[in-house]
Amino acid sequence: MAFNLSDNAGDELLEQHDINVTPFIDVMLVLLIIFMVAAPLATVSVPVNLPTSEAPKQPAENKPLYLTVQKDLTLTLGEKQQVSHEQLATALQAQTSGPDQTIFLRADRKLEYGELMEVMNLLGKAGYHKVALVGLEQLQTDNTTP
Repeated sequence: MAFNLSDNAGDELLEQHDINVTPFIDVMLVLLIIFMVAAPLATVSVPVNLPTSEAPKQPAENKPLYLTVQKDLTLTLGEKQQVSHEQLATALQAQTSGPDQTIFLRADRKLEYGELMEVMNLLGKAGYHKVALVGLEQLQTDNTTP
């Protein structure tokens, strides 16, 4: 409960009927920080050492389908489904609505270029030509200092 002290005409304090929103704002800011920290942790659970990229960020799809290529050349479709190179086309057909869907390719930084191209060729042979490469964002540094 708040009181108005600006009117000194009487000894009586008048009640002020405004809502104090400061605790509400404090709680909302704490929740915002929690969600900002927790959201990136909940995206993909397959660990891979991604390279950095300077490309501008593209808008995300509703439910992206990730294909992860680890440094030992194992393929993981989605979160946990391990597939062989021969089974990739049938696994993609089972999890997608068709070859028009974008496949987000996550590859380990230590993977050789030729091995990554083999996986991209497998995607092309399966009819999936919309492939997006996933990388970490590189922080821009100002190199204009004399």
